[in-house]
Order: sequence, then structure tokens, then C-alpha cells
Amino acid sequence: MNKTDLYALDISGVTWAKSSFSENETDMCVEVAFLGDGAVALLDSTSRGRPALRFTGREWSAFTAGVRRGEFEG
Repeated sequence: MNKTDLYALDISGVTWAKSSFSENETDMCVEVAFLGDGAVALLDSTSRGRPALRFTGREWSAFTAGVRRGEFEG
């Protein structure tokens, strides 16, 4: 799925799953929805007015690999 098709998808009815790394006692969490073909959408529950970020399957794989390698740690 390319980016144009990905952002053209209507995701209003998707099922969101809360990240297991999100804090349980606050509203601070990240939610993910699987969109097919490996694509995902991410939603920041603290900013519900913002649109979800969308990743192609290839982008999601690269992102999660970078997280596992610690590339985004402060």
C-alpha cells in the first residue's frame, strides 16, 4: 500500500489497541490500529484532535526495528 492510498483510507471504524508500554494510570498512551498489508495507524490519546500517523508496512518495520535498536532514546 502506498502513502496516498494509506491516507485515503477511512479509519473511522478501525479497532484501536492500547500499547502495552503506555501508562495504565494516566491518559498518556499510544494506540495502534492495523490497517492491512502490514500498514498501521498510531494515535496519541492525549491529542485526540490530531490525525493518526500512518505507516506503510515497510515504514512500520523500519520504525519498530529502530525502536528495538534504541535509536530513539533521549
